[in-house]
Amino acid sequence: MSAYAAEAGGLPTPSSASSSTPRIPVIFRRLHRFHQMDFELAAWQLTYLCIAPRRVYRNVYFHKQTKNTWARDDPAILVLISACLCVSAFAWSLVYSLSILQALQLALLMILRDFLLSGVVISTILWQVSRTFLVPPAAPAPTPSLHGARFPPPVPRHDTVEWGYTFDVHTNAFFPLYLTLYLAQLFLLPIVRRDNWVCLWAGNTLYLAGFAQYIYGTYLGLSALPFLARTTLLLAPLLPLGAAYVVSLLGFNVARWVLGVYFGS
Repeated sequence: MSAYAAEAGGLPTPSSASSSTPRIPVIFRRLHRFHQMDFELAAWQLTYLCIAPRRVYRNVYFHKQTKNTWARDDPAILVLISACLCVSAFAWSLVYSLSILQALQLALLMILRDFLLSGVVISTILWQVSRTFLVPPAAPAPTPSLHGARFPPPVPRHDTVEWGYTFDVHTNAFFPLYLTLYLAQLFLLPIVRRDNWVCLWAGNTLYLAGFAQYIYGTYLGLSALPFLARTTLLLAPLLPLGAAYVVSLLGFNVARWVLGVYFGS
């Protein structure tokens, strides 16, 4: 086995396919290899995640065939999203007149907590849910023939949901949410901070759109795996999200509350 195959996880084996613990994805182990990152492909993926996300997930089939893994191994997209969060952090810092140190702290908060830590938690939940509820049961073993000849033993099943792939799904779904809540909200800040019902509706609708995009993105990502079933269950969070949105229109300004948590205003 080549060194690359060993780093990427190697060929699937019954023990690795049935492992109950997530492995550290190769995308994290290559964060220091800037000279090997394909930023042009990552920028293409970020663009199409906004205009045609299904086209991005068509490439996972080619990635599986060529590199024997569903998860991406190029961390360029993590670097680009982190850079976008840094730009947003400094833009928000200018609006709220934060110091350089406070701007750096805000950037680290957005990258480490909002993007990476939340991604680890959500990816682990998606990984467990997909393995428990979305993977169909394996076919039963064939019965022996009446003439004494036996069928060959069933081929071990290697299709399994990789934790690294669920983190990719989070990464892909996070970028449209970033554009909605980290950029669009910045430009709409004079509106969402006003104290009237129309501005409350605008701010709450903005958050509804951002989280709905995220939920739909996770659905698209896992439904792209051909061996999963009942992936429409991943759209179930849209129901409580819509209910919470309707209740919030009675007087709870989500945007002002979130900004108060971030900036104390």
